[in-house]
Amino acid sequence: MNTQARSLAATLFPIGLLLIAMASIQSGASLAKSMFPIIGAQGTTALRLIFASIIMLLILRPWRVRMTANTLRNVIIYGMALGGMNFLFYMSLQTVPIGIAVALEFTGPLAVAICSSRRPIDFLWIALAIVGLLLLLPAGDGGQALDPVGAAYALGAGVCWALYILFGQRAGAEHGIQSAALGVVVAALFVAPIGVIHAGSALLTPAVIPMALAVAVLSTALPYSLEMVALTRMPARTFGTLMSIEPAFGALSGLLFLGEVLSTTQWLAILAIIVASVGTTLSMRQTPTPPVAAD
Repeated sequence: MNTQARSLAATLFPIGLLLIAMASIQSGASLAKSMFPIIGAQGTTALRLIFASIIMLLILRPWRVRMTANTLRNVIIYGMALGGMNFLFYMSLQTVPIGIAVALEFTGPLAVAICSSRRPIDFLWIALAIVGLLLLLPAGDGGQALDPVGAAYALGAGVCWALYILFGQRAGAEHGIQSAALGVVVAALFVAPIGVIHAGSALLTPAVIPMALAVAVLSTALPYSLEMVALTRMPARTFGTLMSIEPAFGALSGLLFLGEVLSTTQWLAILAIIVASVGTTLSMRQTPTPPVAAD
C-alpha cells in the first residue's frame, strides 16, 4: 500500500507543478499585455527575461554547475527556444486574443505528443485535443477574421515550444532546475537587444519596472522552474499532451483579467481539452519515466 501511495504521489507531483506553472504564466501574460502601449511586445519580452534571469541567477546560482560540451549545447538551444517562444507569443498578443494565441501556440507540444506516441489510446486523446483546439478558433462565432500576422507569430511560438520541450528535457536530465536558470539567461541575451532597439529609454520608465518584475516572476522565473522539474519526471509525450490544458488557462485568464467573454463553443473546446489531458494523465503511469535529475 505504501508503494502504491508513493507511486501515486510521484505521478501527481509533476502534474501539480504543471498546473501551477500554467496558471502563473497565463496570469503573467495578461499583466504583460497591459505594458504593450508603453514599451511594446518587444520591450516587454526583454524586461521579462532580463529580470527573470537576474532572479534565477541569485536564487539558483547555476554557475556552480559543471557542464559537458553536449549539455552546454542543449542548454543554449533550450534557452534560444525559450527566448523565441516568449518573443513570438507576445508579438502575437498584439492582435490575437490570449486564448486563441495559446491554442495556436499549442501546435508545438501537440506535434511532440503525436511524434512520440506509441499506443492507439494516445491518438484518441490527441484527436480530442485537436477537436478542442479547432473549436477555439473564432471561425464563425463573431465573424471576425483572425489576423494572419498574429496567427503566424503564435504558430512560430509553437515551433519554439516544441524545441523547448525536447531540449529542456535533455538539458534538465543532468542538472535539473539549474538548467532552467541558465536557459533563461541565454534567452535574455538572445532577446534583450531586440527590446532595447525597439523601446529604447522607455524601458526605464518608473511605472514599468514593478510590472516587469511581477511579469518576470509570474511568467518566467516561477513557471519555467516548475516545468523544468516536471520535465525530468515525465516523458516528453506526456508533457506535450498534458499541456493541452494551456489554452483553457489562457482563455480563463483573458476572461478574468482582460474581460474577454467566452462563447459556448469555446467552453466546449475547453472541456474537450481538459478531457484529453485527464486521459493522458491516467495513462501516464504505464509509461516509463526518465531518471530524476539531482537538483
